[in-house]
Amino acid sequence: MKQWSLKKLKRLLVAVIGITILIIGIAMIVLPGPTVVVIPLALGILATEFAWARRMLHIVRERIQRSVNNSKNNNKQKT
Repeated sequence: MKQWSLKKLKRLLVAVIGITILIIGIAMIVLPGPTVVVIPLALGILATEFAWARRMLHIVRERIQRSVNNSKNNNKQKT
Protein backbone atom coordinates (compact mmCIF):
# COMPACT_ATOMS: atom_id res chain seq x y z
CA MET A 1 0.00 0.00 0.00
CA LYS A 2 2.85 2.40 0.80
CA GLN A 3 4.49 1.96 -2.62
CA TRP A 4 1.17 2.65 -4.35
CA SER A 5 0.94 5.95 -2.52
CA LEU A 6 4.50 6.92 -3.45
CA LYS A 7 3.78 6.20 -7.12
CA LYS A 8 0.68 8.35 -7.00
CA LEU A 9 2.56 11.13 -5.21
CA LYS A 10 5.36 11.06 -7.80
CA ARG A 11 2.82 11.18 -10.63
CA LEU A 12 1.05 14.12 -8.98
CA LEU A 13 4.32 16.04 -8.46
CA VAL A 14 5.38 15.43 -12.07
CA ALA A 15 1.96 16.63 -13.24
CA VAL A 16 2.02 19.80 -11.15
CA ILE A 17 5.59 20.74 -12.08
CA GLY A 18 5.19 19.83 -15.74
CA ILE A 19 1.88 21.62 -16.21
CA THR A 20 3.21 24.71 -14.42
CA ILE A 21 6.22 24.88 -16.74
CA LEU A 22 3.97 24.18 -19.74
CA ILE A 23 1.68 27.09 -18.81
CA ILE A 24 4.73 29.35 -18.47
CA GLY A 25 5.91 28.19 -21.91
CA ILE A 26 2.51 28.85 -23.45
CA ALA A 27 2.50 32.33 -21.90
CA MET A 28 5.91 32.91 -23.50
CA ILE A 29 4.29 32.62 -26.91
CA VAL A 30 3.05 36.19 -26.44
CA LEU A 31 5.58 37.26 -23.80
CA PRO A 32 9.33 37.46 -24.39
CA GLY A 33 11.11 34.25 -23.60
CA PRO A 34 12.52 31.01 -24.99
CA THR A 35 9.25 29.28 -25.85
CA VAL A 36 11.00 26.76 -28.11
CA VAL A 37 13.00 25.54 -25.13
CA VAL A 38 10.44 25.73 -22.32
CA ILE A 39 7.53 23.89 -23.97
CA PRO A 40 9.59 20.81 -24.98
CA LEU A 41 11.16 20.85 -21.50
CA ALA A 42 7.71 20.76 -19.91
CA LEU A 43 6.59 17.99 -22.25
CA GLY A 44 9.76 16.06 -21.42
CA ILE A 45 8.97 16.27 -17.73
CA LEU A 46 5.36 15.23 -18.30
CA ALA A 47 6.44 12.43 -20.67
CA THR A 48 8.11 10.62 -17.78
CA GLU A 49 4.64 9.76 -16.47
CA PHE A 50 2.06 10.40 -19.21
CA ALA A 51 1.72 8.79 -22.65
CA TRP A 52 -0.13 11.78 -24.13
CA ALA A 53 2.85 14.00 -23.30
CA ARG A 54 5.21 11.53 -25.01
CA ARG A 55 3.13 11.76 -28.18
CA MET A 56 3.05 15.56 -28.02
CA LEU A 57 6.81 15.71 -27.41
CA HIS A 58 7.37 13.53 -30.48
CA ILE A 59 5.21 15.87 -32.58
CA VAL A 60 7.02 18.96 -31.26
CA ARG A 61 10.42 17.40 -31.96
CA GLU A 62 9.40 16.59 -35.53
CA ARG A 63 8.14 20.14 -36.14
CA ILE A 64 11.27 21.72 -34.71
CA GLN A 65 13.45 19.43 -36.82
CA ARG A 66 11.39 20.25 -39.92
CA SER A 67 11.76 23.98 -39.22
CA VAL A 68 15.52 23.65 -38.78
CA ASN A 69 15.81 21.69 -42.02
CA ASN A 70 13.66 24.24 -43.89
CA SER A 71 15.75 27.15 -42.64
CA LYS A 72 18.97 25.36 -43.64
CA ASN A 73 17.55 24.71 -47.11
CA ASN A 74 16.46 28.34 -47.43
CA ASN A 75 19.92 29.57 -46.44
CA LYS A 76 21.56 27.29 -49.02
CA GLN A 77 19.26 28.59 -51.76
CA LYS A 78 20.06 32.23 -50.91
CA THR A 79 23.81 31.68 -51.20
